[in-house]
Amino acid sequence: MEDILYQYKQIDRVTWIYLSSMMTIGIYFKFSRFWSVRNLDLLGLIALAPGLVMAAPDSELRSVGYIWLFAVGLFFLLRLLADPMMVRRPLLEPNLSPGGLTFMLASLFVFLMMNVITSDVTESDLEGARRLDQILAREQVREGDASLGRHGPGYPLLHVFASVPSKALANLGETLPEHQESLLLHKATARTMAILSHLGIVAGMVLIGARHFGSGTAGIAAAALYLLLPYTAQMVGRVDHALPAALLVWVIAMYRRPLAAGMLMGLAAGAVYYPIFLIPLWVGFYWQRGLFRFVLGVILTLSLLVGSLALTSTDLASFLVQAKQMLGWTSLSLENVDGFWNYFEPAYRIPVVAAFVVVSFSLALWPAQKNLGTLLSCSAAVMLGTQFWHAQGGGLYVAWYLPLVLLTVFRPNLEDRIALSVLGAGWLPRLRSAYSGVEKAA
Repeated sequence: MEDILYQYKQIDRVTWIYLSSMMTIGIYFKFSRFWSVRNLDLLGLIALAPGLVMAAPDSELRSVGYIWLFAVGLFFLLRLLADPMMVRRPLLEPNLSPGGLTFMLASLFVFLMMNVITSDVTESDLEGARRLDQILAREQVREGDASLGRHGPGYPLLHVFASVPSKALANLGETLPEHQESLLLHKATARTMAILSHLGIVAGMVLIGARHFGSGTAGIAAAALYLLLPYTAQMVGRVDHALPAALLVWVIAMYRRPLAAGMLMGLAAGAVYYPIFLIPLWVGFYWQRGLFRFVLGVILTLSLLVGSLALTSTDLASFLVQAKQMLGWTSLSLENVDGFWNYFEPAYRIPVVAAFVVVSFSLALWPAQKNLGTLLSCSAAVMLGTQFWHAQGGGLYVAWYLPLVLLTVFRPNLEDRIALSVLGAGWLPRLRSAYSGVEKAA
């Protein structure tokens, strides 16, 4: 980045924690309403940073870091489940003007994306690009490939959007040996995918604020805080963190289009499996109107993703193994566990999973009257709940719920945003009505 900004050096992650925490308090803390839920939320968001530092691979306090993250996560889980009962939503605007927030949002995005370009790419971030090449070459997946346990077929297929510009740029450069060119292309694809994912998160949050909250300032404030938090800077290049988050943000943004929301939900579930537990909640929201369109979108996308597995399957047995992995069949395995459960007895994950499943399905019935605010807080709660039993770095994938938490924090009262009031009748009822009209006329 020194070629673009003279003598620029990336800020040390601990130093950035201090700076961003003070900026967060200065810009968002409501000093005139000290004992407010907003201030408590901000302190909870800031409290994530020490846990992330201690849970880093180079830290000797990793177990303490995971416990810290689980404790903060438990606080936010209770806060999110209680959010539907918080009817009074006083308008608490940031201490910075909308123009200042927009400038900060754009500046943070540019600096963070330049960090993505100049930082190293992890092996896990290369999995999507490598898997895409296997799919395009119809190459059979090696038995025991660890990537299949973490990502479904939607994850590599989404890398198509990043691989096209990456290949175009690669063709403009000098000719390299095949293995070096392939590695550089995979790194470029991973970096491009990370940038597109963060762009999707920011654009989606701004759109939700402007279109669904009736306040562009709220969306800009939430997006700027997302970029300002230390977690985003620390994990900015991690595609497996940002990509599912972008899809989930756009599921919320498209909630007035049940078919599109269902397709995005299916794509998110086909990428990292865990969003599949959001389906009961969303079925409860669309129960009175839009249910058929939403379910159709989910089933259609998942069917296409399962069908794509045939490209890397040589026989039915290989296809079934991959399909099971895509649908989370191996997620309860006690082998190859990393993160929190690497330091504690993995068998205790089983009752945690059981409790999680019960809560997830109960959200189809509670609260009985669901609105957009319910979708935000409860979707964030479900994705946060996955961190308590996620076997590969559970607790670290904050992005899966962070944008939804921030939108919950900044949202106004949304009790009137229910399916019956915001959704049209759909094409099937209109078709029936038109057909009935023709019969009556005849």
